Formats: sequence, C-alpha cells, structure tokens
Amino acid sequence: MATMPLGAMLSVGDDFAGRLRRIQEAGFSTMQLSRPPDEWLEEPRRSELKQLIADSGIRVTSVAAIYAGESYADIETVRSTVGLLPEETRSARIEDTKLCADFAHETGASNVSSHIGYIPEDRADCDYAGLVSAVREICDYLQRREMSFCLETGQEPAELLRQFIGDVGRENLQVNFDPANMIMYGTGDPIEALAVVAPWLRGVHCKDGEWPKAEGQLGEERTLGQGQVGIERFIAKLKGIGYQGPLTIEREIAGERQMQDFLAAKKLLEQVKADLGIG
Repeated sequence: MATMPLGAMLSVGDDFAGRLRRIQEAGFSTMQLSRPPDEWLEEPRRSELKQLIADSGIRVTSVAAIYAGESYADIETVRSTVGLLPEETRSARIEDTKLCADFAHETGASNVSSHIGYIPEDRADCDYAGLVSAVREICDYLQRREMSFCLETGQEPAELLRQFIGDVGRENLQVNFDPANMIMYGTGDPIEALAVVAPWLRGVHCKDGEWPKAEGQLGEERTLGQGQVGIERFIAKLKGIGYQGPLTIEREIAGERQMQDFLAAKKLLEQVKADLGIG
C-alpha cells in the first residue's frame, strides 16, 4: 500500500451505501467509521453492513466510539458530557466501547478511537484515577483482540496527554492525532504537539479549523486548507517523524457539502504529497 494512503471518516446511517460508493469511485483506499447506530449492530443489518464494507474493497482502519448524550456546544458542555470523564455514565460507556470494539474487529479494523473527555491536570483528582482505570479496562479488552485504543487529540495539551499515556501503562494505548482539534479547543500548536506524541501515533485526521474567538467557546471547523492548521506543514512534519499510515479526511458536516469537501481535500492532499515526494 502507498505511503500515507488517503481515507475518509464516514458515519453509518442513512444512505451509507451511497456515500461508501462515492468514496470508492473517488479512489479512497482507507476509511474510518463512527460507531454504527444500535439498529445497525443487530442482525440482519449488522451482516449487511459488513458485506457492504467488504464489497467496497476499502480498508477500515479504525472505528470511533461515540457515546449517547455527548454535546460539543461549548467548552463547559464538552467537560460535562463527553467521553469517559462523566462518572455517572462511565461504566455504561466502557461497555459500549467494548461493543464498538467487537464490531470493529469484525470489519478488520485494528483500532478503536475515542474522545475520552478532558483529562484533569491534577493527578490527585479522583476523576484522573477514574479515567486511568477506565482506559486500562478498555485497553485490556482490546489487547485480547490484538487491537489498539487510540486517544483523539484536542481537549488537552500534548504534554498532559503524554503523561496520561504513561500513567495508563498499556502498550496498545496510542493516539489518533487531529490537528484541527488542537486549534479549535485552543490547547496548542498542532505541529509542536505532534512531535510530543509522535511515539504513540497510530492515525491522523486531516481536518482544518480556526482558533476560538472567545474564552469558553470552541473554534470553527473549516474546509481543509481554509483554516489555520497549515496542512502543508502538518504533512511535512508527519513525513519528518516517519509516519506512513493513513491520512483520514474528516469533515463534521452532512450531505453533499461533506462529500464535495472530501473530494476537494483529497485533491489538495494528493498535491501536497506530490510536492513533498511522498509516494
């Protein structure tokens, strides 16, 4: 397979077959999926979904665990609803991540990824210990399937993420790096952050965004190449650290605009790769 093959992040839902066909026709060779809705995890739709994926010839590299009740309206809402941080939903979400892992394994994916929520800066915080324990349990479950658990970047500085990975102490805990998230959450320069977490890098999202305009807000996502990531610098840095895995385009909108942005981003990334001599 080519170095840094191009992929797309697809949600499973209405007209999944049609959107899958579009990315197949466009020449994408990899994809990440979001956790399918419950009805797609029950038979016969589960088998239908796996057959669609197999027939496409597109390799699934990861499935993202996305939890019911999450909201990304603003920073405070993210803190209270997202990932494994909220204690009242933690146990149920651990089990849901395991269900997601079972499906991912059936598709041939080697990773499950997730926003686990804001990691507390204070190691003495009881929520810090709770997150460490939760991620260890998920990693141990995935290890039995020879899979990795990838932490999605953005909600904490890279140094804190590195510390957390060390405290969890599981070899199959890795990173799915999203440069736009670092900007949209205001947590640091993504190029500098990439160097910090490079030893754990398993996948990347090619997404763009702008810095927040006010405290407590999130920045705005943008079409790749139209935000403040600096995609050329980002890909060059990936090459510099020896990354060869997929470049997965993510665009968190729906409908035809999402597909058009996928295609535009693919064209941009192909040019960037050519300019950098990446085969």
